[in-house]
Amino acid sequence: MTDLKKTRAATGLRIGRRGLLLGATSLAASRLGMPYIGNAAAAEPIKIGMIWAKTGSIVDQAEYLAQGGMLALEQRNNTLLGRPAEIVWLDEPNPQGAQQSAERLVGEQKVVGMVGGALSSFALAISSVAKKAKIPYVAANAATGDLTGKSCNKYTFRLQPPVDVHARVLAPYCAAIGKKWYLLTASYAFGQDIKRAFTDYITANGGTVVGADEVPVGTPDYSSFILKIRAAKPDVVIGGIAASDLTTFLKQWNELGMKGKIPFAEISVGNTDLWGVGPEAADGLYTITWWYKNPNNSPEEQAMAAAYEKKYHRPAADKAWMGWLGMKSLLDSIEMAKSTEPGANGAGAGELEVSPRQPGYRLSRLRSPDDEPPPGCRHSAQDIRQVGLFRRQGRIAEDAGRHRQGLRFGGRQRLQDGHALRFDPG
Repeated sequence: MTDLKKTRAATGLRIGRRGLLLGATSLAASRLGMPYIGNAAAAEPIKIGMIWAKTGSIVDQAEYLAQGGMLALEQRNNTLLGRPAEIVWLDEPNPQGAQQSAERLVGEQKVVGMVGGALSSFALAISSVAKKAKIPYVAANAATGDLTGKSCNKYTFRLQPPVDVHARVLAPYCAAIGKKWYLLTASYAFGQDIKRAFTDYITANGGTVVGADEVPVGTPDYSSFILKIRAAKPDVVIGGIAASDLTTFLKQWNELGMKGKIPFAEISVGNTDLWGVGPEAADGLYTITWWYKNPNNSPEEQAMAAAYEKKYHRPAADKAWMGWLGMKSLLDSIEMAKSTEPGANGAGAGELEVSPRQPGYRLSRLRSPDDEPPPGCRHSAQDIRQVGLFRRQGRIAEDAGRHRQGLRFGGRQRLQDGHALRFDPG
């Protein structure tokens, strides 16, 4: 039985492992339990909460996210501040379940911080608990802008760039194909953000939305939606469905003979979404955050990818990197604070420094370049270096360019079999 299956077998399983990047003046100033020196509880393990789905449509991604997080603490020899440390992993079957798991971690397990939220709706629910409990929470996968927009709080940090940032990368390419778009998006925060962002873009640039459908999570049959798309004859289909739902859609899109007839585009696509489809059905234009074979990955990222493949006998998907990065960020911030005691001024005391080309770079809340941070979130910073655009077409993925909203991308190159590109700001 694998480590992960053993983990899944127990509710609230305790696991020890290590973590990476975001490290943190602002994260470190968040509440983190109790001092580790001169405390009667010093021999007790420090507990970190991890909330990733164990069931449902996002479970394939969540497996990589959880494994990345566990690897992060393992690389730290399961210790933190000189004490044993362990991860308590709970499920997130739905937004309410995610909130209940967060409440259990805080109330029963006395965790000093949390990582998780595979879907945006889950992350928003967890964030509200972190705010009430005054402990740091790293949303390592969710892309909704609300996390650092209207629902922003000083205890929540994000890794995935918001929808608006991804949209600014992808939308100009779609508009160059044609000005008639059809939107197929999920009926929760992530999909709704995509619908708004792409509608705003195309209408502001002289185009039209010829059709739009919102679909529930876990939709098993997309044939009726595909027939509507075919009848509307758009120039481009903009997707906003995630994980296994995207895999299901692309398979059916291919089976109904639509591949190659109308271009399909989607932001923030996970490696596993396309791996599950297979090369024949994965045709499209996508944004992606990380690729394990990118030669521009930092030495620390390269070491993580090698360690992950050695341990789990498969490549490190982008979700493994996200889980690892989110967990390491939290762990590094605790080490930086040298305490699990809450900071005198709460979380977010200052901005975090971003130095992408150096090991141990840190980032704080990401937000759209045009967003005015809400009160209490004015220390927010953004790091869009991880957003890359690629075209998956046969065995070649290529693209590059300069993005107009101050996001600069460079370097045209050809990569084999869907290797995603990551462009560093020039």
